[in-house]
Amino acid sequence: MSKLSQACHTLLMASGLAASVAGAAHAQEADKVTDPSDTYAWLEGVEDQKALEWVRAENAKTEAELAATPEFKKLEGEIRAILDSDAKIPGVEKIGDYYYNFWKDAKHERGLWRRTTLEEYRKPQPQWETVIDLDALNVAENRSGEEKWVWHGADCFKPEYKRCLVALSPGGSDADVTREFDLTTKQWVKDGFFRKEAKGALGWIDQDTVYVFTDFGPGTLTSSGYPRIVKQWKRGTPIESAQVVYEGKADDMYIAAMHDNTPGYERDFVSRTIAFYNDELYLRGKDGKLSKIDVPNSVNKSVHKQWLTLELREPWTVGGKTYAAGSLIAARFDDFMAGKRDFDVLFEPTEKTSLQSFVWTKSHVVLNVLDDVKNKLSVLTPGTGGWKKGEFVGAPAFGTLAVGAVDEDDSDAVWLTATDYLTPTTLSLVEIGKQPEQLKAMPVFFDASRDVIEQHFATSKDGTKVPYFIVRPKDMKLDGSTPTLLYGYGGFEISLTPAYSGGIGKGWLEKGGAYVVANIRGGGEYGPRWHQAALKANRHKAYEDFAAVAQDLVARKITSVKRLGIQGGSNGGLLTGNMLTQYPELFGAVVVQVPLLDMKRYSHLLAGASWMAEYGDPDKPEEWKFIQTFSPYHLFDASKTYPPTIFMTSTKDDRVHPGHARKMMAKMQAAGKDVRYYENIEGGHGGAANNAQQAHMNALAYTFLWKELTK
Repeated sequence: MSKLSQACHTLLMASGLAASVAGAAHAQEADKVTDPSDTYAWLEGVEDQKALEWVRAENAKTEAELAATPEFKKLEGEIRAILDSDAKIPGVEKIGDYYYNFWKDAKHERGLWRRTTLEEYRKPQPQWETVIDLDALNVAENRSGEEKWVWHGADCFKPEYKRCLVALSPGGSDADVTREFDLTTKQWVKDGFFRKEAKGALGWIDQDTVYVFTDFGPGTLTSSGYPRIVKQWKRGTPIESAQVVYEGKADDMYIAAMHDNTPGYERDFVSRTIAFYNDELYLRGKDGKLSKIDVPNSVNKSVHKQWLTLELREPWTVGGKTYAAGSLIAARFDDFMAGKRDFDVLFEPTEKTSLQSFVWTKSHVVLNVLDDVKNKLSVLTPGTGGWKKGEFVGAPAFGTLAVGAVDEDDSDAVWLTATDYLTPTTLSLVEIGKQPEQLKAMPVFFDASRDVIEQHFATSKDGTKVPYFIVRPKDMKLDGSTPTLLYGYGGFEISLTPAYSGGIGKGWLEKGGAYVVANIRGGGEYGPRWHQAALKANRHKAYEDFAAVAQDLVARKITSVKRLGIQGGSNGGLLTGNMLTQYPELFGAVVVQVPLLDMKRYSHLLAGASWMAEYGDPDKPEEWKFIQTFSPYHLFDASKTYPPTIFMTSTKDDRVHPGHARKMMAKMQAAGKDVRYYENIEGGHGGAANNAQQAHMNALAYTFLWKELTK
């Protein structure tokens, strides 16, 4: 993926569900009118004192039920030790001559941004130089509680790499600030570029100029609460005087701009994201004039040096040829802008394959393809005779593989990570065409010797074969007695592939439980078609898929209803909310995390409007007609019997409003159902701002599930 594509993807996903209430989000929320017929609408007041008193009272009940035992404390401590482990792989990013890493452990709760050399990094115990210590910064600036800084990343100006734009979030919200930092002195730049707290960013144009897209005041945010206007801002001038580059529409999702400073290919682009997988990309000329990259809005567009690459989400007929949905095609960028429409096909999907990702190096493109949700790598090389395909030397035959460029402008080296549910992650440095050099391996965090990984396929209601992975004890009896945790997501074209998790291993597998991941429609396991199959009025297919996996597990006697628990967060929280309300007879316990649940109100709460391409617009009667069929808050029936449930969310989540979980909990509680609730005060959409909070949340979920499924 090129720098441009990465930048666009980051902006898109930052505004989505994949990854906190402050600033602009509060202002946006205040403008929304609550539903007067909703008995529990008062719980939408994120920081309303009455609502917070309710939260604290429910938290206390849950803590008393689940967190008071020695077994809980032991599990929480074990998960915390895994998260804090000094032996974890420190992933790095090459910035100039150094390799940078952000690191959290027991001594550094909020984390260190640090750097080393490649020579040092190759060593088992590298020497690191601290660049920014967030814990020390919080002390120095007297920041405490939910206002403590959480790291959101750094953008360093190339090629000098002397100055960086550092994003910091108070408490983990999506809303953050940007501050300028000097890498040579390791000090904040006095009177440097500064963006106050909001959703948005700064991006370098040159050492004295940036693009800024943020909250500029009333009327400058989209209905989703993201930037509507992007400006060009010169150093030493007030932000109010910044020059408008582009202004989107109020119902757009996100407006941004970026500068590609690749030597010899310097270009500027403006991105207009209308909705998920619906965006426009413009080339910005030196005179400020914008020229649209004339391709369908659904196409994922990226530019690398002389190449324009397009990932198609729908069939496209152009230049007398039709290219299949899910294909990756390439053309010379300047030729395309001049009107030529000659493309090379770099990848075309089959019924079993989809393109998970592609990565540019100096001379090659590495394709990462999913074949029935298993990774396969290959290498493409452009030349005078076209594109030549070759193998990726030394790629593991099994497991989840991920590839990232070390320096796409100047090197043919890539980082290669390999993992599965039972094999600790390894990190290798690979020169394309040579055998990988393994640099790091995650330690063994749990005893996996007694377990085995399998892949099965369930048959959904409409006959579709739905893959799922299961990690189970080798000696498991097929009598339905095994406590089983089923996890899913099923949205936004996000694929779930095998990955090593010390927390799941310690909290579930070591106890003798089985762990299952369902690759349901709505995800990206089979490319755009798999995602599009469960959009809007077809959302029910994702839920039918998940139910089919649950039924298949019982039919195979891997588990039984009373031993089967489910867990999901964000869009996965909407999934488990629908499993709770539509298929309560299939499950013994339900964990619903940072969820959407009130689908009548979701588009009026925080970033909700940005997901209408996925779910539909509840304010349109014809769309509410199908949306209400997957709105758990409205599907709840007080006369029905529901399995034991826990709702978990975060006050500081400024992406998915905590009111969803609060209101659902209150409604079910009033009806006398077996429910409990926990809301972390910090953490943003990820649920936790540090390892201690993450360990506590994980331990609560696993303790609840094990308690209910082993009764």
